[in-house]
Amino acid sequence: MSIRARFHIRQDAFELSVDLDLPGTGVTSLYGPSGCGKTSLLRAIAGLDHYPDGYLKVGRDIWQDATRFVPTHQRPLGYVFQEPSLFEHLDVRGNIAFGMKRIPASARRVSMDEAVELLGVGPLLERRPATLSGGERQRVAIARALAVSPRLLLMDEPLAAVDAGRKQEILPWIESLHRELDIPVIHVSHLPDEVAKFADFVVLLNDGAVLSRGSVQEVFSRLDLPLAHESGAAALVDARVAGFDETYRLTQLDFDGGRLRVTSGPIPTGSPVRLQVAAKDVSLTLERQAGTSILNILETTVEEISEEGEAGVLVRLRAASTPLLASITRKSAHELQLEPGKTVFAQVKSVALLT
Repeated sequence: MSIRARFHIRQDAFELSVDLDLPGTGVTSLYGPSGCGKTSLLRAIAGLDHYPDGYLKVGRDIWQDATRFVPTHQRPLGYVFQEPSLFEHLDVRGNIAFGMKRIPASARRVSMDEAVELLGVGPLLERRPATLSGGERQRVAIARALAVSPRLLLMDEPLAAVDAGRKQEILPWIESLHRELDIPVIHVSHLPDEVAKFADFVVLLNDGAVLSRGSVQEVFSRLDLPLAHESGAAALVDARVAGFDETYRLTQLDFDGGRLRVTSGPIPTGSPVRLQVAAKDVSLTLERQAGTSILNILETTVEEISEEGEAGVLVRLRAASTPLLASITRKSAHELQLEPGKTVFAQVKSVALLT
């Protein structure tokens, strides 16, 4: 399944034109600064706002074209707003069950029990929304969106309305959606850390246009895009747990570019994980070094070099198919005679485990 979306959104002085082919699996993040049109695009996909010249096809089904417009209540989707917007007169069980009434039993892909278990809201079923914390309310809202057995789940900055402590309460449950459900998610965020953690595919929006689209690894490491030039610029690596070194308490992680070791508690072997490698934590050498305290050394190829300020450069590398970034001085790049195609060894001083 794939998702085809074409809209020309006009709101007063604001315009956004998009023509997108989105994957029908995993999490797609609409990312960009406030006011760039992320939520407007999400509402157009949901059918909450009607733009007559729009086109939307989800799998084989056309939800909007020049001759038809399927209203929101007839689209098999779930929508999670920034504010949970629960029905205050119903308890949690009633809120989750509310949308299920319009879904024939034969068409239900997610049962109420599955939604309840996935979001961990079983102990809350008899409580009213007024008695819930912000994090609990948002988990109930997500469970309610899943209980309608959507073919597409839309999430509009689901962490925006809760404080930092409550975000940590919700994050594991949102991660579980990615692991457990075969339902594509389109997710809106202006936070790069949130996108880095959840997204498989990114649509980067700014000034009423699509700057880029692609896998989260590629978009975060492209030197012609702003993400690679921010202070916390980092590459993302999808890996799998290969084992745990009990002696030194290190988790061994394999990806197509080699093996990385991180300090962590045991993680089940075979588990998929995402790693963040900051550009400032990568140094480069022409030969593989011995007698060093750096554990993670990868053979890479220089792909591109971009100047950063007066004294620095940002180097995009490729370890097999995985892009990496290194922030080094211009003098170092000159002395190493770096150029595209050259083989260098990336010494990774620190790796952050995101999942």
